[in-house]
Amino acid sequence: VQLQASGGGLVQAGGSLRLSCAASGIIFRLMRMVWYRQAPGKERELVAVITNGGNSVYVDSVRGRFTISRDNAKNTVILQMNSLKPEDTAVYYCAAERDGRSYWGQGTQVTVSS
Repeated sequence: VQLQASGGGLVQAGGSLRLSCAASGIIFRLMRMVWYRQAPGKERELVAVITNGGNSVYVDSVRGRFTISRDNAKNTVILQMNSLKPEDTAVYYCAAERDGRSYWGQGTQVTVSS
């Protein structure tokens, strides 16, 4: 199983980034896909979830600014991040979850400057 996250970088506050996570080795359409993030010195935080049925849930701090989507034909999950804030700075990880199992990607750094 491989999950390859990409799209991170350095952006000014108010800017946008689009994270992508490409999965292989799993039946992607059956998986719940999740974006997590971890800032230095802080615990890992769930950011957004999209179910295999396409329903999405967001942590309060990103709702209205971030959008999670999936393309089952391309085995890819996207996190579109708009109106970024310095507090969004973290390493972002994608995960595929089902039946108590989870698979993780390597993470991509997002840095938002003020």
